[in-house]
Amino acid sequence: MQLGLIGLGKMGANMRQRIRNAGHEVIGYDPRPEVTDVPSLEALAQALTAPRTVWVMVPAGDITRETVRKLADILEPGDLVIDGGNSRYTDDQVNADLLSAKEIGYLDCGVSGGVWGLENGYGLMVGGSNADVERAMPIFDALRPEGDREDGFAHSGPVGAGHYAKMIHNGIEYGLMQAYGEGYDLLEAEPLIENVTGTLRAWSKGTVVRSWLLDLLVKALEEDPGLHEITGYTEDSGEGRWTVEEAIRHSVPAPVIAAALFARFQSRQDDSDTMKAVSALRNQFGGHAVRRAD
Repeated sequence: MQLGLIGLGKMGANMRQRIRNAGHEVIGYDPRPEVTDVPSLEALAQALTAPRTVWVMVPAGDITRETVRKLADILEPGDLVIDGGNSRYTDDQVNADLLSAKEIGYLDCGVSGGVWGLENGYGLMVGGSNADVERAMPIFDALRPEGDREDGFAHSGPVGAGHYAKMIHNGIEYGLMQAYGEGYDLLEAEPLIENVTGTLRAWSKGTVVRSWLLDLLVKALEEDPGLHEITGYTEDSGEGRWTVEEAIRHSVPAPVIAAALFARFQSRQDDSDTMKAVSALRNQFGGHAVRRAD
């Protein structure tokens, strides 16, 4: 199968290679001349044989929306666009309607696997029609992990379902990462534990808390014991916020995911005004000592 791939960053470039390794032809476009196969979106469309399938793998938000708008003008009836980035699911029906007016199909695909996807494969969650999913199935099969299709691929529902599923996936990821981080912090704080990395590594086989995330934490500690080379400043890419908003909309309690999101916010404060207020209040009502700024 032939695929046009827009966006050749860390994930996009690895996806291009994995799909090629499966025997498919991939023509990639990226604004950076050192990685692109063609000089423009127009050239990408010209290089593909109709009916075209074009995968968009660029940052979520305005960049993705603008790319889809350009494709609506460049592509032809019968073509298919797949948004594989981390777009918010509410963008998907807007994109689908825009393309549908030009008789162009649309799928949204949540993709998980990060920089390890080239070797291990990607978990895929897709939203869209049965016909469009079946048409793109050779590409999904090339990207997903080896083994049964159901273990690494899901047609989650109609347009929007793929990105909604990926949003919740990433919200869960926030909670898991926070729990591992807190556990690591406790192990580091206890003098009895002399081998923190080895203890965490021991959990990675046979225990109920084993996971790939735990494996990655052990790897990080092996590369940087004590994590002295980095700060605790932690960004969020949007999906955690959206997950909490969905929890509120559906009246579904999600305290772990919400707490993990707020912990990321707190990590960016060198000196939290919130905790300054808490310290001041403890001093006012109980005479508890405060630590002066100097």
